[in-house]
Amino acid sequence: MTASKRDYYEVLGVSKGVSEDEIRKAFRKLAFEYHPDRNREADAGDRFKELNEAYEILRDGEKRRAYDQFGHAGVDPSFNGGFSGFGFEDIFEGFFGRASAGRRPRAQRGTDLRVDIDIAFEEAVFGAKKEIEIPKHDLCPECHGNGLAPGTQPETCSRCNGAGEIRRAHQSIFGQFVNVSLCDTCRGEGRVIKTPCSSCRGQGQVQVSKHIEVSIPPGIDDGTQLRLTGEGEPPDRTRGGKVPGDLYVVAHVPAQKRLEWEGYQLLLRRQAHDLVLDVPLNVAQAALGDTVMIPTLEEPSELKIPSGTQYGKVFRLKGKGVPHLRENRRGDMQVRVHIMIPGDLNKEQKELFRKLDATFRKTQNADAKSIFERVKEAFGVN
Repeated sequence: MTASKRDYYEVLGVSKGVSEDEIRKAFRKLAFEYHPDRNREADAGDRFKELNEAYEILRDGEKRRAYDQFGHAGVDPSFNGGFSGFGFEDIFEGFFGRASAGRRPRAQRGTDLRVDIDIAFEEAVFGAKKEIEIPKHDLCPECHGNGLAPGTQPETCSRCNGAGEIRRAHQSIFGQFVNVSLCDTCRGEGRVIKTPCSSCRGQGQVQVSKHIEVSIPPGIDDGTQLRLTGEGEPPDRTRGGKVPGDLYVVAHVPAQKRLEWEGYQLLLRRQAHDLVLDVPLNVAQAALGDTVMIPTLEEPSELKIPSGTQYGKVFRLKGKGVPHLRENRRGDMQVRVHIMIPGDLNKEQKELFRKLDATFRKTQNADAKSIFERVKEAFGVN
């Protein structure tokens, strides 16, 4: 049965040594291309199911290693590591003349899903509600997930007579061994569907496109993973599954945001729970001091610049940063000062700087302060 399956790497169109991120990107591209709601070709549904199966194996490190080593047999539920149907349990019980009890497959929970979303810088800071659309399976509304045509019941498997396992006796010099394996007809269930549901063809699930609202908590960071319990793939009820999988939403946040301020383009960036902003001041503002309105993600905040402020001085606006997840507190905004040296002075400004230079050379501070006031006025600073 597994021999007819295509190579999972071929299904996703990737080479064997690719990274998990490349596998994810390839899956997303093909999933949208072959989603039955978008692709009306007859085999789109089967192709989409094949893509999901390949992705679920290759994105899981342990399953991928087993697949790389043993192929499709390595990820088959009945695979026992290549010992031709014998385990140590079989040998031990064979010595004592007892048949191995075998193992029925456990009822599987639904497959987990992952979706990546882009959120704005301020949405990561303050939180938001986002609606996403994901292609997934849902329980068939016709048969409610059991895969049976209405009014019918599953029948006892004729191959294993309802036992769910096949027993084969082997004679050796040590005595008789009994090899127990899962029934390849009913896959260990002991019963088969003879009259499948026409809507889902006995699969118990149908392809849907679901809209889900995601709550983005305040303070989320780039790469944060949100878990939505029960929003993954439904359980396979045809095999006794009861618990749906989960949906993991991975948030991607830009590293910085542009802010307009007095003709400048400022970059606001995040540093843990603080926001960092570089603000330009002219020499008069830095020397004499000033009061400026600093742009934030909320209302502008007043900041007093003391006289004699040096290049690189950092001021803090308390509580104007990023909220701590699950804590009722916020970081600060760090305002770092850059002193802008003018490069294109008019005649009056040049003359004032010459006079200022002369006062510095004579160390006449009173005159220097007076000229700085005039420089400040010349630069249009109140």
